[in-house]
Amino acid sequence: MKTEIISSGFGGQGALTVGKFIAKAAMAEGMHVSWLPAYGPEMRGGTANVSAIVSETAIASPIVSSPDILVALNQPSIDKFGADVKEGGLMIINSDMCPDGTTRTDIEIIEAPMNLIAKEMGSDKVLNMIAIGMIIGRKNLIKFETIEADLTAFLAKKNPALLEANIKAIKKGIELGKK
Repeated sequence: MKTEIISSGFGGQGALTVGKFIAKAAMAEGMHVSWLPAYGPEMRGGTANVSAIVSETAIASPIVSSPDILVALNQPSIDKFGADVKEGGLMIINSDMCPDGTTRTDIEIIEAPMNLIAKEMGSDKVLNMIAIGMIIGRKNLIKFETIEADLTAFLAKKNPALLEANIKAIKKGIELGKK
């Protein structure tokens, strides 16, 4: 099994972190991974993206041209990568920032107002964790327990309140992904 992902959004939305935490969790679970971020001035509000690949076998190239999964945190992400999602693939859409959505009918689509959900949870910083949860809930690509352990190691001492919010956001995303 090989799953290719593109996560894209405005700088500051955490699109690159989606790919990073999925790759780290998959690696901890014994999978082969690649993580290839693309950013520059995007860190200041433009669109940044990351390609991540999770595979049971060695990965020949980190380039993703036809993703199995697209996480679109803003409309420019759909405009740029939406047509490239493999037939039968999955597009996760932040409906708060994607007013035009997509016209694709040959893929699975999960839409959620991620900005609103993150605000309701008390932190805009957890928007990307909702997307990770949606991937886990729909595709079981990685285990919740693996990413929970990684986040705990990363945030437990540094920012326990953000850790709790991130875990809660992933769980909400899992719930949305299972619908």
